[in-house]
Amino acid sequence: MHPFFHHSHSRILRNPFSLSTMSSSLTLPSFSPIFPTLSPQTLSLQNHHFPRSRVTASISTGSQASIHDASLADYKVSNAFLFPGQGAQAIGMGKEAQNVPAAAILYKKANEILGFDLLDVCVNGPKEKLNSTVISQPALYVTSLAAVELLRAREGGEQIIDSVDVTCGLSLGEYTALAFAGAFSFEDGLKLVKLRGEAMQDASDAVRSAMVSVVGLDSEKVQQLCDAANQEVPEAEKVQIANFLCPGNYAVSGGIKGIEVVEAKAKSFKARMTVRLAVAGAFHTSFMEPAVSRLEAALASTDIRTPRIPVISNVNAQPHADPDTIKKILARQVTSPVQWETTVKTLLSKGLKKGYELGPGKVIAGIVKRMDKSTEIENIGA
Repeated sequence: MHPFFHHSHSRILRNPFSLSTMSSSLTLPSFSPIFPTLSPQTLSLQNHHFPRSRVTASISTGSQASIHDASLADYKVSNAFLFPGQGAQAIGMGKEAQNVPAAAILYKKANEILGFDLLDVCVNGPKEKLNSTVISQPALYVTSLAAVELLRAREGGEQIIDSVDVTCGLSLGEYTALAFAGAFSFEDGLKLVKLRGEAMQDASDAVRSAMVSVVGLDSEKVQQLCDAANQEVPEAEKVQIANFLCPGNYAVSGGIKGIEVVEAKAKSFKARMTVRLAVAGAFHTSFMEPAVSRLEAALASTDIRTPRIPVISNVNAQPHADPDTIKKILARQVTSPVQWETTVKTLLSKGLKKGYELGPGKVIAGIVKRMDKSTEIENIGA
C-alpha cells in the first residue's frame, strides 16, 4: 500500500512503503540524484476547527451523510499534521518516546493489544521483522502517535497541536490521522491496524503479486506503460497505478508477470528507473479484495465518531464527517489507488502554510517539497 522514497545518503532502501500505507513496506528510491530530498490516548480533543454544528449531528442516513460531507468542502488549511505510511519504519524508532510518559504508555498499551513487545522490535529489529506488513503497520501507527506526545511535551507544543486544522496520512497513516482527530480511540485504531496488516498479508499470500515504483514519468505516461504491459499478460496478471505519490513517482501494482513486463518496458517509455518494492503484494488493487470483508466486519463493530477536524481520505482526497461513510471509505482503501498527489495539491491550494510530519522518516516532507518548495514542513520523530 505504500511505496516511499527513503532519503538515506543517496542509497535506495529496499524497505519500503509508505505509499498508501500499504500494509507492507514499500520503498521508493532515494531521491538524491533524481529528486530533491524526498528524502492516544492522551490525544487531546480540545480544538474544534470546524463549527460544532457541522460535526456533532452525527448522521446515519446516506442522504444526510452526503450533505454533511458537503459542509466540509470549503475547509481551509493553515497548519496540517501528516502521518507516514509503510516504508517509513526504521530500526531505533520509538526509543526517544520512552523519555515522555504519555508517549511511553502507548507502547505499553500496544503490547497488551498485540501480544508481543512492539517497542523491542521498533528499537532493536531485526529489520526483516520490522518491515513485515503485520508489524510495520502497528509500529508506524503507535510511533507516529507517540510523536504527537513528544511534540505536546515540548515548549509550545500544545499550542501547535491546537493550531492544526487538517490532518491526513499516507495509506496506513490515514488510520493514524483519524486517531489523532478523535474518530476512534488509540486502542480501537490499533486493533483495526493489526487486523488490516494481517488481512493484507493473507491476501498477498493467496495470490502472487508485487509492486514497483516507476520513477521519472508523469502519471499519463505511467498509465500508457501499464496499458502496454496489460496487452501482453493474461487478465489475472494485469497491472495498474496503485499509488499516485507525487510527480515523477508512481507505484504500479499487479501480477508478477505484469510487473516484470512493466520493468522490461519502462526504459522504452523514458522512465529513469524502476524499483521493485519490498512489500507483500499488490496493495491498493483488487488483489487485496479478500481483505475487504474482514475489514468491513471489524469496522462495523468499531465505535467511530465524527472527526474533530477534517481528515483527508486516500480514496478520493476528500474529508468525510459521517462515521458510516468513514467506515466504507476505510474498507475500500485497501483496493483503491492512493490519491496522495491530489491530496497534497489540494492542501496547497487551500492555503497550507506549515506542515508537520509526525513519525519516522522524511518521506512526506520530501513529497511536499517536491510539489512546493516554499511550504515549511517540520519533522517530529519519536
